[in-house]
Amino acid sequence: MQRGALLDAARALLSEGGTEALTFPALAERTGLARSSVYEYFRSRAAVVEELCAVDFPVWAAEVEVAMDGADTPQGKVEAYVRKQLELVGDRRHRAVVAISASELDDGAREKIRAAHGGLVAMIVEALAALGQSQPRLGAMLLQGVVDAAVRRIELGAAENPEEIADAAVTMALHGVDGTPS
Repeated sequence: MQRGALLDAARALLSEGGTEALTFPALAERTGLARSSVYEYFRSRAAVVEELCAVDFPVWAAEVEVAMDGADTPQGKVEAYVRKQLELVGDRRHRAVVAISASELDDGAREKIRAAHGGLVAMIVEALAALGQSQPRLGAMLLQGVVDAAVRRIELGAAENPEEIADAAVTMALHGVDGTPS
């Protein structure tokens, strides 16, 4: 029960103030626990990050997968993959994962984040192969780069609204830099 409260507090702190806000004193204050009690649950900030990834990333990935499963064509799956991730930008779990990925973490935490992202990227490989990509795994990684750039644009509060950014990312994903269907 306390572990869940600590993770909720960590999500809120990361969402509100980025990785600098995730401190054990702040976690203690948010949960009403003594700072020493926080250390009973987590040995370090990296341990908090690892657990957030272990808990939140599969939920986020499952939402993307459900969106993709609702599409009938490979193009529809690509569009769902992009749009669902961008839709989740406002979700606290996502903001926490974005903040986490930008932070200075130990090798174990970084490896868990890489593995989680690898699972997400793996979801789109089949659709890209069906679209004729000669290197669908590489294409999936590059597509995720487009999504990540769109996420950053949304997170920064860019001049464009999130829907315009999502539309541009989908166009880039499906039609390349010329922006026209082939």
